[in-house]
Amino acid sequence: MKVLVIGLGGVTNGGKTTLAKKLKKMLPNCDIISQDDFFKPESEVETDERGFKLYDVLDALYMDDMVKSIRNWMKNPASSGVVTEEPQNTCDNLKNTAHVYILIVEGFLLYNYEPLNELWNRRYFLTLPYEECKRRRSTRVYQPADTPGYFDGHVWPMYLKYKNELEENASNIVYLDGTKSHEELLSCVYSDIIEELKKLREGNEPVTA
Repeated sequence: MKVLVIGLGGVTNGGKTTLAKKLKKMLPNCDIISQDDFFKPESEVETDERGFKLYDVLDALYMDDMVKSIRNWMKNPASSGVVTEEPQNTCDNLKNTAHVYILIVEGFLLYNYEPLNELWNRRYFLTLPYEECKRRRSTRVYQPADTPGYFDGHVWPMYLKYKNELEENASNIVYLDGTKSHEELLSCVYSDIIEELKKLREGNEPVTA
């Protein structure tokens, strides 16, 4: 049994969840873990002097639990509820992948937490320019709701901070332009993952839990 762990990170409203769901439909034995499922309850999230809830920082998340969930999946992906069915658009590239399991981890703060960084086989990071990100964010409903000034005062500065850290310290991250169409992004990442599957199938890069 071999596993492939794919990180799909990046900016808020960049299209991470949509891309992850589309990939799951196209790839064999594929499952998704979402970082959003590991947010602490509102009562445990710090509030700054402006009254902003500090959700866009690592301390707002149960990161240790997230790492455990990923490691547990890697140990026994077949028991995680992954359906071992033929994916859509089955092609020659996906033959002989019955014993390869793929996990897509999607979230906004994936690569700034060291215990996670030893788990990735491939890492992608979706970006958006300020105006487009703010526009998309304004169309979404959050619980709790964004307060006035929250995007400019907390969300965007934290995104820039963590993105700068990555650009300075991290390698082997594929940056994706979130303004491109879903089809373009899907094609790019899907093709890349197929190449990774080929390596696993050929035994060039055995990855097991």
